[in-house]
Amino acid sequence: MKKSPSSRRGRASREADALIEYAEGLAQSGSRAEDHFWESRLEREIESLLKDGDEGSLNAALDRLADRESRAYEELADAIEGRVEHMIAAASDGERDVLLFAAPVLAWSRMPLPTRPIPPAVLKSARQALLETVFTPKADLCLANYLFSPDQLPETFCDTADLRQALTQGLTDGTFKVDPASLKETAQFLADQRYIIGVVSAPRGEAIFRWQSGDANREQVTQRWMETSQNALAPLLPACAFESMLPRAYYVACRDADRSARPFSIRASVAFLATTLGISQNHLVATIGGCYHRQLEEYRIGFTVGEEEETIHGVVWPLLGAEDEMSDVAEEIETTLRESGIQRVVMLRQRLPMEYCDDCGAPLYPNEDGEMVHAELPDVAEQPSQHLH
Repeated sequence: MKKSPSSRRGRASREADALIEYAEGLAQSGSRAEDHFWESRLEREIESLLKDGDEGSLNAALDRLADRESRAYEELADAIEGRVEHMIAAASDGERDVLLFAAPVLAWSRMPLPTRPIPPAVLKSARQALLETVFTPKADLCLANYLFSPDQLPETFCDTADLRQALTQGLTDGTFKVDPASLKETAQFLADQRYIIGVVSAPRGEAIFRWQSGDANREQVTQRWMETSQNALAPLLPACAFESMLPRAYYVACRDADRSARPFSIRASVAFLATTLGISQNHLVATIGGCYHRQLEEYRIGFTVGEEEETIHGVVWPLLGAEDEMSDVAEEIETTLRESGIQRVVMLRQRLPMEYCDDCGAPLYPNEDGEMVHAELPDVAEQPSQHLH
């Protein structure tokens, strides 16, 4: 018999109450033994909710803890992400740890950035590069045969857990075939992230990443992957400038990519404008303004040339995590602009609205007078987008 909406809400409330109780117990724990007690109960509850597809209870608990500004929020968020990313699977050689991971790529191009199936030869090269540079010799991999945009990544904890499960089932063949028709359309930006997604399997309790095993430190692994992946991934990103980021567990890799995409978009923007307009970077002027809803949500950077008034381009720099008005974000933006060759940087002090174009939906960017205006490139080039993200 189907349950009524009110009975479902009651169940969701009870499940959320249990999550909150366990997360607060863990946050207030005073010993490793007590940590283990609360962690075990929290993990079992989360695992049960993921199997039931009960996204509502997970989010309800997170929302309630966020309102309390409790350290239990971080404990619960970490526990949910950990259960989504990781599982223990039985194999012929014993139990194995299985971890969902992402290998982010930052790219920019005058052409639309691709999201596409990965050809078998390229997937083979990427797999080999990952095994040689990132993962330990005992690791097995299954890679999704698709280059994902941020819009195409799973939106919920349950969807992400389902993807991890599907990839795990493909470990025997090493490939999980993605149906492109099942994925969302991708918003086109001149600079954006792309992702290779997979699972890695290793004997339970043993090293998964090379920096765990002592073969190399994290910086050395990063450098080797960046070098090796340039050749392995180049066929996927024709006519693109790109940087490969360190493959890591799924959620932290995505957060790394979000954070690194912000300065990358500025560097890409400056390079794009200089080459498209045939000018030196020091002829560009950048205006930085903070945009507010109820609080500071993001900075927007408008670009002009010399003494001209028209704003020709823009970049959005969203706030992430605990960043707010008291953070040194504006100074970081200015430093990135100057390191990119911009000599004149205007910092606006007034609160600007988060306005968008009524016709095309593009963000509006600040000019030196503090007005929010549409960014329009001169007629020297026809571009798919007038802004970087």
